[in-house]
Amino acid sequence: MRPQGKTLEMGKRALPRSSDGDEDRTGDLPDGILHHILGSLPARDAARTCVLARRWRHLWKFATGLRITDREMREPAPMEKLQDFVDHLLLLRGRAPLETCWLNLTRLSSDGDARRVNLWFRHAVLCEVQVLRLDLILNGFQLKLDDLPLASRCLAKLNLSGVHLMHSFPDFSCCPVLEHLDIFFCDLSDAKKITSQSMKCLNIRHCTFSQISRTRISAPNLISLRLENYWHRTPVFEVMPLIVDAFVRVHDRSGDWYSCTSGNADFEECLCEDCDFCHSNTNCVIMQALSQAKNLVLSAHEQEFIFKKELMRCPTFSNLKTLLLINCFCVAFDLHGITSILRHTPVIEKLILEFFFEVTEHDDEVEMKGSCSQMERSSAISKHLKLVIVKCNAIDGRITKILKFLSTFNICFSFE
Repeated sequence: MRPQGKTLEMGKRALPRSSDGDEDRTGDLPDGILHHILGSLPARDAARTCVLARRWRHLWKFATGLRITDREMREPAPMEKLQDFVDHLLLLRGRAPLETCWLNLTRLSSDGDARRVNLWFRHAVLCEVQVLRLDLILNGFQLKLDDLPLASRCLAKLNLSGVHLMHSFPDFSCCPVLEHLDIFFCDLSDAKKITSQSMKCLNIRHCTFSQISRTRISAPNLISLRLENYWHRTPVFEVMPLIVDAFVRVHDRSGDWYSCTSGNADFEECLCEDCDFCHSNTNCVIMQALSQAKNLVLSAHEQEFIFKKELMRCPTFSNLKTLLLINCFCVAFDLHGITSILRHTPVIEKLILEFFFEVTEHDDEVEMKGSCSQMERSSAISKHLKLVIVKCNAIDGRITKILKFLSTFNICFSFE
């Protein structure tokens, strides 16, 4: 047996041997690769590698990723211990550049904890982080991010979950390469405007907007949008000429339908001046901004007001090829609504209607496909329309009504 610490000739070069006789392939890797490997580990595990050997003493300080979490074990670590560790960690690594940073916390309970997390968040920005993720899973306590705009030349993707965004924070005009923004389970009631010239993908899900005023969203270079299951007033989107894919789901928790102060339950004639809740005001909140989309999904859970209001002044969807309507009762069962959409989609190729009612004993998904020949095609619909699909879990009077109505456009259906 060769003495420990010696090397074994293996063809072109000599490789060090570990104490049990195996080759130390990890230790033979370049520093840059080791920095990436350490960046994929939880921060505490990465820091522990400093005891492996002399060469590893400072490698962790230059890890390209930083993963800080209090959920490494079955029970979350106490916030006091985590604070002490993270403060020392950030002090020792200094301003070494970061590619990714993920803050994943569950134990915040005071303003002091919130201030500390805000400091960690801003420190990551100072380290020129490219992908920044802040996930807070809290019980009864919501962290308010500092009311200061982000300023970063490197931040390309930002993911926020479980935080309260204040007035100035969503101004991303000083983040020139930010392209992807995810906002989940956040409070946007104090966010007057979300602004970004560089953003291409925006996802807003399960968030709370203001009950009083509409949040304005200005992202002229947006390509993909997902707005899903929000509370209170639907945000206003400014023009998005480059939009390709859009998904908008209005839940019954949206406050548009009950926010009018006129007391008019039908919202047909409002006595309020400049009321943007009601049908008497025909300004578009979202449809006009989506008018350049190529693929569009609209979904409503028995909440028709915002879609019904905007269909009164339906814009022309000049690029729309595929339209999916999910449980949009206001569109499917309002003949004016469906007619308006068909008349304003001149190049549509595929229309899909999905209706899923309350589960019954004999619940079974049914799919019907419809088409029309060029000779019999109605002049009211696009000559490019090739396929109409209706999906449902039960055929009742409502489905029969929509099938009968579509037949007036010479669209014939067959069961799958």
